[in-house]
Amino acid sequence: MHLSPAIPVLRIFSEEKAREFYVDVLGFAVDWEHRFADDFPLYLQVHRAELKIHLSEHHGDATPGSTIFVPVTGIEALRDEIHAKKYKYGKPGIEVMPWGKVLEATDPFGNRIRFCEFDGTHANDA
Repeated sequence: MHLSPAIPVLRIFSEEKAREFYVDVLGFAVDWEHRFADDFPLYLQVHRAELKIHLSEHHGDATPGSTIFVPVTGIEALRDEIHAKKYKYGKPGIEVMPWGKVLEATDPFGNRIRFCEFDGTHANDA
């Protein structure tokens, strides 16, 4: 048996705001998008490096205000990259926690991406 990495599904309410945040600010690329018809909700996949996320306008696909946890390296560079984009709705900082450094970015729909660079002292670090 093999288990692949999970792909989180996050609820969105505006295609424009989702693209601004995930593509323009966080640097994700759109892999594909799907609608059953022109007047139906959007469902799309974005990725950056090995991280894939599904974004859905479909009612019931996900709960707004969810959090996903993403292990990273180079968290200061990520923070600097986000700040350089001059996104007026959020300028996340880095918080030092007992397990490492955490940068939490909140999308326009209340979903949080919690990027974490582990300090290496924990047995289950990713």
